[in-house]
Amino acid sequence: MKVHVIGGGPAGLYFAILAKKAWPQTRITVFERNRPDDTFGFGVVFSDETLDTFEVYDRESYRAIVGHFAYWDDIEIHFRGTTHRIGGNGFCGCSRGTLLKILGRRARSLGVEIRYQSEISPLDPVTRDADLVVVADGINSRMREAFAGKFKPSVDLRPNFFSWMGSTRPFDAFTFFFRETEHGIFIGHCYQYEPQRSTWITETDPATFARAGLDQLDEAASARFVEGLFAKELQGHRLITNRSIWRNFPTIRCERWVADNMVLLGDAKATAHFSIGSGTKLAMEDGIALYEAFRSTGGRDVAAALAQFESQRREEVEKTQHSADVSLVWFEHVDRFWNMDPTRFAFGLMTRSKAITYDNLALRAPEFVKQADRVVARDVRALGFDADTSQPLAPMFQPLRLRSLALENRVVVSPMCQYSSQDGMPNDWHLVHYGSRAIGGAGLMFTEMTDVSREARISLGCAGMYSDAHEAAWKRIVDFVHAQSHTKFCLQLGHAGRKGATKLMWEGIDEPLPEGAWPIVSASPLPYFPYSAVPREMTRADMDQAIADYVAATERGHRAGFDMVEMHAAHGYLLASFISPLTNARSDEYGGSLENRLRFPLEVFRAMRAAWPDEKPMSVRISATDWVDGGLTGDDAVEVARAFVQAGCDLIDVSTGQTVADAQPVFGRMFQTPFSDQIRNEASLATMCVGAITTADQVNTIIAAGRADLVALARPHLVDPYFAMKAAAWYGAPGIHCPPQYLAGKEQIFRNSARDRDELQHLRLKAKPKGHRDTWKEAAE
Repeated sequence: MKVHVIGGGPAGLYFAILAKKAWPQTRITVFERNRPDDTFGFGVVFSDETLDTFEVYDRESYRAIVGHFAYWDDIEIHFRGTTHRIGGNGFCGCSRGTLLKILGRRARSLGVEIRYQSEISPLDPVTRDADLVVVADGINSRMREAFAGKFKPSVDLRPNFFSWMGSTRPFDAFTFFFRETEHGIFIGHCYQYEPQRSTWITETDPATFARAGLDQLDEAASARFVEGLFAKELQGHRLITNRSIWRNFPTIRCERWVADNMVLLGDAKATAHFSIGSGTKLAMEDGIALYEAFRSTGGRDVAAALAQFESQRREEVEKTQHSADVSLVWFEHVDRFWNMDPTRFAFGLMTRSKAITYDNLALRAPEFVKQADRVVARDVRALGFDADTSQPLAPMFQPLRLRSLALENRVVVSPMCQYSSQDGMPNDWHLVHYGSRAIGGAGLMFTEMTDVSREARISLGCAGMYSDAHEAAWKRIVDFVHAQSHTKFCLQLGHAGRKGATKLMWEGIDEPLPEGAWPIVSASPLPYFPYSAVPREMTRADMDQAIADYVAATERGHRAGFDMVEMHAAHGYLLASFISPLTNARSDEYGGSLENRLRFPLEVFRAMRAAWPDEKPMSVRISATDWVDGGLTGDDAVEVARAFVQAGCDLIDVSTGQTVADAQPVFGRMFQTPFSDQIRNEASLATMCVGAITTADQVNTIIAAGRADLVALARPHLVDPYFAMKAAAWYGAPGIHCPPQYLAGKEQIFRNSARDRDELQHLRLKAKPKGHRDTWKEAAE
């Protein structure tokens, strides 16, 4: 087989090495435009896990790499006069030039031909005159662009500016410097990659970049500016430049990685922001994945191997890109967190990409996590609670106060429609559903969306609060919850709007009823699906009636004994249809600007607030983004939240989407939490996050980082009413309430959890595997 590799970077070279080892008869030629001694960039970073992978696939190049790396275990964060050093990370830095020389030598020793200073024309037939063409020519790939119609690339040029320089200052940790100046905030990302050489990346936002006049400076002048900026941190050392221009990071994605006999690898295929240090890792793992695809398909079937590579590799790459996206956004908006307690700031930095969590950090750096716990406990003491700050509880078991309502912990049973009512009437199903979850120990529990009128229902199975019978049925449930648990109970009130008169969820989400439907209304006469019923545009009389319905339901909720009430203004339902520009096409005072679109939802909220006792809190659920171009954004959500808080709202329940049928949400762990983070830290108000949050570890991570004040979990509570009780046992929070009938079970799970924690700690201390430091020593010898 004949293989052409376009680009002599890590991705192409590593694939060439593995393929030539496995199939020595394969003719592999690498075409590289630069000379062998040309070096662009400074250091690259690998984790312990990545080094393990390299050792498995090619021990010879692995030993050469670890023989030339600088190893560190810690991350050090310098912020507002404080230093936090967090261990247990396990990284190594290596010169990019050295890495390429190692891989080049290894490839040539196996018989790979490398043609340096070879300018390849993408459209030259000779270029593609091979059974396989590996396109690994980097971010600015000429091959990718020449065949853009096949690969369909997209480039998201991020707003922050950065410059990649080097330094002679040594480091014994991956180090972040945060420096506030008269121009704005600058960030230094620094690590050593060989003796007397370190990478020094400086990053800043566009406004700061412009105010500092950096767009007017050449490479040398920029280096002198950064030396002055970080004079204290450089400790007398100088910066080194190498094409160190200021630029914006391009996040590259391609719809297809394979076209005919061509396959994209490395940065030509997909990029990941430098803040997670995964660019070279991804590139070399691409080479491994392509090799594995050939190996598993027999080594010669190009079409089958390329199809397998793309189908099996894409998920991992997209997960890494998602983590990088979340990480880069944290740095782009670092000003949101500038006034945080430094320990909380450092915790947020460490957990920004979701790859590291509270539990993970507790194993790596237990004292640092205890410091973060104390920050949360001090905040709780400031609210008037008697919180222990010397041996604090885990963040999720710290109390919270909303007006006069005291919640015993931060775990929330999310509102989940049960579709099990008849004419809006809650029944025994609801008594068991809510009763069992309250006994499970959550601090707060929400009803499903409870409709304010018969015509406000989503489906025939939706619960309501529009009759005396409904009020009595809900009171029965509320009384049970209060008598048998310490869980507080919130009534969520809503109106389906244009998404009303639809089937039960398990019969077809948002699908219109084939018969028995009722008239529906919305901000504008726009159907949800093209085949959905067309709603009537609300008139002033319709608005007045809706307000009256919301007020009546609110008053019934108070008489039923609910502790809190929430107005549902999300997910494309009636009130949300006014807020989103995608569903509000009105030309009167209720359409147009965001201020106008908020007018009717605020009228409803103010009327509910006036009807609800002043000492009891209220919340509003919003969709923080519509996940569609032209729809609501996170910035809009901050203004929406501020408007409701000014009207008397105590908590913003931050959800997203479900506004229009063609939305493109970006799913993933805790995928909606960044919007809660933005609203909470830009608007300085209380938030609750929800969405793909499944573990107690995630709850603790969110609360400790200051991304939300409450964390709502839906599906985990569907299958495990005792989620909070089990978490309390694991984290040692014995104060969680348990009814006397179940105390024996509580005592047992706390005993077992304490034993399991001790065993885990023993295993952690006992396990001391040989690390890459030891391999480095062997290689040096």
